[in-house]
Amino acid sequence: MPDAADYGDAGSNTLRHVAESVGGLRVPTLESLGLGALVPVPGVKAVRDPRGARGRLAEKSAGKDSTTGHWEMMGIVLDRAFPTYPQGFPLDLLDRFCERVERGWLGNCTASGTEIIGRLGEEHQKTGRLIVYTSADSVFQIAAHEATVPLEELYAACRTARQMLTGPHAVGRVIARPFTGVPGDYKRTSNRRDFSLEPFEPTLLDRLSDAGHRTVTVGKVDDLFAGRGVRDAIHTKTNDEGAEVLLDLASRRGEGLVFANLVDFDSLYGHRNDPAGFARALETFDEQLARLLTMLREDEMIWVTADHGNDPTTASTDHSREYTPLLVAGPRVRNGRDLGTRSTFADLGATLAEMFSVPAPRQGRSFLGEV
Repeated sequence: MPDAADYGDAGSNTLRHVAESVGGLRVPTLESLGLGALVPVPGVKAVRDPRGARGRLAEKSAGKDSTTGHWEMMGIVLDRAFPTYPQGFPLDLLDRFCERVERGWLGNCTASGTEIIGRLGEEHQKTGRLIVYTSADSVFQIAAHEATVPLEELYAACRTARQMLTGPHAVGRVIARPFTGVPGDYKRTSNRRDFSLEPFEPTLLDRLSDAGHRTVTVGKVDDLFAGRGVRDAIHTKTNDEGAEVLLDLASRRGEGLVFANLVDFDSLYGHRNDPAGFARALETFDEQLARLLTMLREDEMIWVTADHGNDPTTASTDHSREYTPLLVAGPRVRNGRDLGTRSTFADLGATLAEMFSVPAPRQGRSFLGEV
């Protein structure tokens, strides 16, 4: 995006760089939906008349984290970014936190999750102290070995931190980062949990739920909204598990919104600077998306998008401030529709509001009539 340099992300281009790293992507389904018409991606042709509609989304909010992106999709635009802590958290805050959870702390710095457990994991196991760290995002992360700190205790510590991190310290997310293994061979597990701020105004999820529509979240989405407006939350630990849930839901009749986040792109590949793994995951998802598209009923629609970039070819392991793709498909969607560059992710929420005939959020403009 034009302001990428303000976030340290000048030159980031997740899709193009991932494709370049493997000599071209093989994603025929995404290609048929118009991905190559949005951005030059090696291996992905810009087809002349794509299936369905396509466009790209600009993030209007300040920030580039998951909470900010998901909230904006559902109608909340932040004019001020959540607080970040490049020099670590205030010591008095950590002391009060440790007093409440009855464990000490290690770290308190900006770090990669895999790097910091490799550096401090052994000391953590010897002392029982929690590893506290952050990133360029507004996050308070707590890492602990599952054999040293039981999962429920780690989650309880995160809830305590979430209660404390309010006002000027209202970070977007508190994240539990459990790991296993032995010194020199520690590995993060899939038992991560996110504890987000509660949205400070009604989102599209609230409006749908209040109107009696079913809202189903897959992956970490309900955590990002603190459960607000979510009727059924299905927690998944991998992309494949999330895709299987989507295929199962599509196979059954029902009414409402399914909102899914496939986390591997971020957690396993983007944050770990693994472009080859990212490419393989995209190609696997492309096959799963092909199956999903064949299952859509006459009145159903699928949107594919993202909440931020995460270029795995840059020196940074953080999210990147980029336009995100939007691909729209379904039996009733007009083919070849170019939605252009939308000025905010909130256009998604506005369009959903029109589809379900509920009051629209304050932000966003519906594109339903265009598709």
